[in-house]
Amino acid sequence: MSEIRELTDVKAQKRRAKDAKALYGGTPSLHGILIKIALLAIVDAAGVFAAMQLVGFQQWGYFYTEVAVLLVLNFAYLRRGGLPGKYLAPGVLFLIAFQVSVVFYSAYIAFTNYGALHNGAMQDSIVQAKLDSAVNDTNAPYMPVIVVRDVNSKLEFLASDFTNEAKPIYYIGGDVQAGAVNAWHQITDLQNVKTETIVSNTTLNNIDQAVGYKGVTALTPEEVTMPENQSAISSLKVAIDGKSIDSKAGFMAADPSAQGVQRTYFDSLYNAQNNTFTRVSDGTVFSANQTTGFFESQSGERLTQTGWRVEIGWANFAKIFGDTRLRGPLANILAWTVMFAFGSVASTFVLGLALAFLFNDERIRFRKVYRSIMILPYAFPAFLSAYVWKGMFNDNGFINRSILQIHDNQHLIPWLTEIGPARWAVLLCNLWLGFPYMFLICTGALQAIPAELTESATIDGASPWQQFRLIKLPLLLVTLAPLLISSFAFNFNNFTIIYLLTGGGPAGDPSLQVQAGGTDILISFVYKIAFSSGVGADYGLASAFSILIFLFIGSFSMISFRRTRFLEDLN
Repeated sequence: MSEIRELTDVKAQKRRAKDAKALYGGTPSLHGILIKIALLAIVDAAGVFAAMQLVGFQQWGYFYTEVAVLLVLNFAYLRRGGLPGKYLAPGVLFLIAFQVSVVFYSAYIAFTNYGALHNGAMQDSIVQAKLDSAVNDTNAPYMPVIVVRDVNSKLEFLASDFTNEAKPIYYIGGDVQAGAVNAWHQITDLQNVKTETIVSNTTLNNIDQAVGYKGVTALTPEEVTMPENQSAISSLKVAIDGKSIDSKAGFMAADPSAQGVQRTYFDSLYNAQNNTFTRVSDGTVFSANQTTGFFESQSGERLTQTGWRVEIGWANFAKIFGDTRLRGPLANILAWTVMFAFGSVASTFVLGLALAFLFNDERIRFRKVYRSIMILPYAFPAFLSAYVWKGMFNDNGFINRSILQIHDNQHLIPWLTEIGPARWAVLLCNLWLGFPYMFLICTGALQAIPAELTESATIDGASPWQQFRLIKLPLLLVTLAPLLISSFAFNFNNFTIIYLLTGGGPAGDPSLQVQAGGTDILISFVYKIAFSSGVGADYGLASAFSILIFLFIGSFSMISFRRTRFLEDLN
């Protein structure tokens, strides 16, 4: 016995040594080492380039994350051994990048006001507020202009003031802060001004317009119309005081045709020291409200509808459960979502199970051909099937005219325009798309049941219905219960069929703040909130809804999987 035990121990040691060698990876060849170093060099070069871009944009969080990932990759592939880690590293990194990070980012967004009105930083709101408050001074003269380049190749305006037609006044200037040579000023050395006699559109008098000046080169009409120059000309703002366009003096800006300039000023002036705007026309002060993400006055007036993203805590969740405008449609949508998910799973399972029993009968000839035909809807692209069904559900489509034989236009079933028929249409289309999957899994589970069980039941005098109810169905449920749970979770978030077939319609109450259609399920409702074209996108609220959907599905799945263990214990 001792010799047998020693022999067994030796074999076990050899097996462990072999497994350890396999995990260690063995001794790599020179060719393999060179290939590994070359591939790592390419990855590192791309990573360093991306890191430099992140530094330029001051995205320090992403920068440190990328550096850590590069260090982990180099450590995993340059060290000896750790073969499982070398295979797992890419998958784990992609999982973190495309799944885990998205979940955490969505959770963060749920606690912000991120949306169409709060799509950037405060600086973006400041810039937009200035642009919105730009006012043309209609009392100032409109000056025909020639666009020129100075010695630094910077654009400048050469303008002619014809207020006094007998003695025009000429001005020149560019954006000094951007590197232009000339600040805005009146030209006094008229001997260096090149003029061209034109006919005034108002008085039909001959007027001398400035078309050139010393040290600058005028742009030709072709150069003015070039896209890159048009963009630069339209964005050129020349400070009248030569210092800042934010001053009360204002700035000169070209009209859309770049044919003339006129004094323009910002009616709202920004004070960077106390983060406020002051409206020049009435003196109203707008302060930065870090709770709402807007510049607001004491009376609640907003300076601009472009805000910035701020953290608002549990406000989105409070809106979901406390906003009366959401509570009504949300309750209807939640009830229909549960009905749709349960109805889809139940109908596809019953039909798939019935077909599986039918084509499992050995007396049926050409069973393989029939089974192949049954899975064709599953093999056909779902979005194409949805569009085909949408056409058949049309008022004058195949279902009304050919299948139901309805020829009276007054009695046509409005499959897609009324809530009740539209919901039945969605369930029927989803039945067509889902029963092949249930047919496949039921067929596999049914064939896995030992034939001895049914033979014994037949000998004992059990009827086919008793065999199905007492033997086959319980055994099938043990196998299929996890798949039914996953099918419920899938249909609970089955956005595709709703979006393609009905778009969530028919439309609900137009007076509501959000668009809630008759066939909208939670996920399509969240999509409308996130990408609404009516009242504006609200990504924060949509993310809060997504978290609640995740919690609901997770809780349901956890409870259901515990019930499947109970079924296993019974069997």
